[in-house]
Amino acid sequence: MSPFMNDINKQPLKTWMVVLCAGIYPVLFYVGNNYSLVNSWGHVVFFTLSFFILPLIGAELGARLLKKKLGLRWAELWLSFLGFGLFFFFFKVTLLEAPHRKITVLIIFLALIYAYFLSKHHRKMMVLQGLMGLLALFPLIGQIYHNLSLSESWKEIQKEVLNLELKVKPNIYLIQPDGLVNFSEMNRGYYQDQDTTFKSELNQLGFTHYPDFRSNYASTLSSNSALMMMKHHYYNFGENFSEALDARECIVSKNHVLTILKNNGYQSNLISQAPYLLVNHPKLGFDRTNFDFDDIGYLSKGFNLKANITNDLDQFLEEAPVGPQFYFIEFFNPGHIAGRRENSLGAHKERDLWLESMERGQVTIRDLVRLIQHRDPEGLIILLADHGGFVGLDYTNQIYTKTQDRDLIYSIFSSQLSIKWPKDLKPEQPINFTTSVNIFRLLLAHLSQNQSIGLDLESDASYVILNDEQYKGVYEYIDTHGAVNCKKVEQ
Repeated sequence: MSPFMNDINKQPLKTWMVVLCAGIYPVLFYVGNNYSLVNSWGHVVFFTLSFFILPLIGAELGARLLKKKLGLRWAELWLSFLGFGLFFFFFKVTLLEAPHRKITVLIIFLALIYAYFLSKHHRKMMVLQGLMGLLALFPLIGQIYHNLSLSESWKEIQKEVLNLELKVKPNIYLIQPDGLVNFSEMNRGYYQDQDTTFKSELNQLGFTHYPDFRSNYASTLSSNSALMMMKHHYYNFGENFSEALDARECIVSKNHVLTILKNNGYQSNLISQAPYLLVNHPKLGFDRTNFDFDDIGYLSKGFNLKANITNDLDQFLEEAPVGPQFYFIEFFNPGHIAGRRENSLGAHKERDLWLESMERGQVTIRDLVRLIQHRDPEGLIILLADHGGFVGLDYTNQIYTKTQDRDLIYSIFSSQLSIKWPKDLKPEQPINFTTSVNIFRLLLAHLSQNQSIGLDLESDASYVILNDEQYKGVYEYIDTHGAVNCKKVEQ
């Protein structure tokens, strides 16, 4: 054994060091891999209390009591038990949302065996735990620095747009099914679904469909942040295709759509099937939501709770105050295929599962539309998907690798847009809705009867992050005219 390890083994176990070493790597590992879920001061307080201060108090009280009653040896056994047990327990609670009591019992059992037979080696484990913590700390510091140094200039918008005065103020219902591909794409490419029953039902209800509509980005957060800000962010030139800087804040806290609607007397309502958009406890810009932060917790990834959005919308309609209302209603069918290779059943089976999920999503849409039409016949209903279903790929993370397969690329971005216009608001000339970033610019221009606002549009291109041997960075995958492209976007 090296002199260094000999010196360490001679040192008495310090309670604060045992707890710190047990908690530092699980916390940093979790935060580093879920930064957008935990970037609030509430999470800082939660992790500090739950992973350090409270365990430290318990460890210190237990050590003092055992030392006084049974001697130093038992106090060291106690600290070794905690140092081993807390380390794996913290991993368990951060990686698994469900309780999994059997795993907890197993950790306690193994910690007891460890403390009895290997407690004299716990100082070596603490060194290992500390080194693992340092390895996790450096990339996290880099991520935090990168996020804090990014410019927010992309959020800037003309004052003329923010000061829009709407001439007509219908109640607006934005219904967003996750991953619902446009009807124009459904019967071609890798989808090959010839069933037009749902489209016909929407036709009978008076919906106008917008074929070839698509999203500008490849995920819920990146697409919706551009939608609500009415601006391109280009993924903030990051390295994770599924995120954009403070995307949840751009969706539910402060954005240009909510600002304009609030300036025009609208109350805003967020109704979601699961608290995915609220999981990092952002400040709410919506007046009402169907989830409470206390119920969500601080270790949730946004799917630990499920709500009946039709019932919640019914309640919100019943309790709605006088004045125009904006409802953002989100649910997660059909969704997209499996995210990772290890979870995929292969392209063909994933397609079948997606089609089954699409049918469940159609049921939800029918229920919502019927409720709205019953309670608010003159409401403006927007059926807007956030992105495509990724059908044709084996798993969604394959989008990191460049392809020029037109059908695969459109499978990522094609998204359904159908609008039920109130009788007096249906445009005389069709509005050229092409991508999500410009929906509210064009819609608000129509409601304000200020067509000049609709002329200053963002690019209708769609973007992806590539990360293979030859292509790395943010690329324009579909150009503004709908043609497949692969042009790198420079900062």
